[in-house]
Amino acid sequence: MTISPPTIPETSGAPVVVEEQLVCALTGRPITRDEAYWAPPLVTARELVGTTLTTLLRSPAALGQVLFEEQPNVPYARDARETLAARRSAEQLKLLVGMLVLAALVCAPVLWLTLR
Repeated sequence: MTISPPTIPETSGAPVVVEEQLVCALTGRPITRDEAYWAPPLVTARELVGTTLTTLLRSPAALGQVLFEEQPNVPYARDARETLAARRSAEQLKLLVGMLVLAALVCAPVLWLTLR
């Protein structure tokens, strides 16, 4: 089964403007181009850890490119900015706590053996 791209009917040589429907990346609600707030996508701690582990297992050389490549901006509704900021802060806190727990799990046995 092949899917052909939509065709735009030709109109006497005049340029055709196609209005694209934007959807808020956080709430999923339709928004207009005028009320769109463009920002990088929200990356959850789970997505970050999963992507890192998957990339390490499949192609370790590409890890730097995957982690540090600039993300394309996605549209958000202007009234979702506070929610987006709160979610970003929560995800950063989750990642920080996870990294501290991992560091404690690695350092605790070493400290326990050296102080013994």
